[in-house]
Amino acid sequence: MLFLLFGSFVVLCLLRVPVAFSMFISATLAIAAQGDVPLSIVPQRIWVGLNNFPLLAVPFFLFVAQAMNESGASVRLIDLSRAAVGWMRGGLAYVNVTVCMIFAGISGVSSAETLGVGSIMIPAMKREGYPAGFSAGLTAASSTLGNIIPPSLMMIIYAATAGLSVGAMFLSGIVPGLLIGFIQMAWSRRVAARLDIGDVAPFSVGRLRSSARSAWPPLVIPVIVIGGILGGLFTATEASVIAVLYVLILCAASHDFGLRKLFRLTEDSIGLFSLSLLCVAAASLWGWVLAYYAVPQGVVSGLEGLGLLGSRVGIFASVIAVFLIVGTFMDAVPAIIILQPIVGQIASAGGIDPYHMGLVVVLTLAIGLITPPYGLCLLIAADLAGLSAADAVRALVPFYLISLAVVVFAVLFPDIVLWIPRLAMAGSGR
Repeated sequence: MLFLLFGSFVVLCLLRVPVAFSMFISATLAIAAQGDVPLSIVPQRIWVGLNNFPLLAVPFFLFVAQAMNESGASVRLIDLSRAAVGWMRGGLAYVNVTVCMIFAGISGVSSAETLGVGSIMIPAMKREGYPAGFSAGLTAASSTLGNIIPPSLMMIIYAATAGLSVGAMFLSGIVPGLLIGFIQMAWSRRVAARLDIGDVAPFSVGRLRSSARSAWPPLVIPVIVIGGILGGLFTATEASVIAVLYVLILCAASHDFGLRKLFRLTEDSIGLFSLSLLCVAAASLWGWVLAYYAVPQGVVSGLEGLGLLGSRVGIFASVIAVFLIVGTFMDAVPAIIILQPIVGQIASAGGIDPYHMGLVVVLTLAIGLITPPYGLCLLIAADLAGLSAADAVRALVPFYLISLAVVVFAVLFPDIVLWIPRLAMAGSGR
């Protein structure tokens, strides 16, 4: 039956049936062919997959991302970043990364970052002499921080699937996210020096003060989310609701936001959330079929037989390789839900901290956002730059290496990347 499950899934994907429907159909076929499991299990497992409280955070963070893009917050954040770092050599590249790091702490949606930041920064960088490929590559790569720096939708899905604290998963992304951003800045400075791109504008305290006054309202959102979780004031799901309430207050105070625009943002957010729920439902059913056939236990037994579970580095290397491949053709949501039970069993057998494993999985899947053919951030940035995806990929090679280097760093130095969530969990008594 496993052959039918995997075979039908591959065939359907090759026929360009959407991944969620491919999973639904292949799992249902496998259950029907088995014969000893009633088909009523299909709606039951779908309901179990969807009836997960942490998933409630997803539509709220999606709404925040939509509202920030619609309100022009990205423009104000770019102005602030220009005033803060735009005066240095390679200033516009610094601005690009800086605003993506800030935006990551607001939205948690990488594709929204690519569109909101890239539509402004890519044309500006091209005007200042940066190659179109580098401009698109930097924007796409720095946008992946949206799924690493909290709040992160990938981390919500992983924590919900693994039964972990969403807040602790969020906090695990702070150190590697900042590290990736700073290394991207260092590389951008080298590129700017090679291209002989000088200062964009002189530093001005007045301009910094003025842009900070304009940009402070959206900057409160990461303080609410991260500060509230660190302080033990509320959970990640509660933080998402409070962030939406804060955004609604900002919208009410803005003359540009009417009820019609608010309803449209709500409709768009619900539409995006529905797509995510479809993937969650399908992947939940598929994952149950794998568990029914004891695939996770079989994988663990096979790795034990090969002696691979004795090496933490070997376990992580195998997991990274699998998710790098899966991330090239599958969205992160179904990839996490399908593979997390297997990964969780492997981590448990190998004595690996579940938050450490979850962080490495999310960091690896974030690379898939800039890897063809699926790479959504890559496709958006290339389109904004007027390039083909193939042209943009060539400029992305250094950023692939940066992200992979940080993944390796996270594997080798868990005490560094996990000290914030461990501190928070110790403080809360968990």
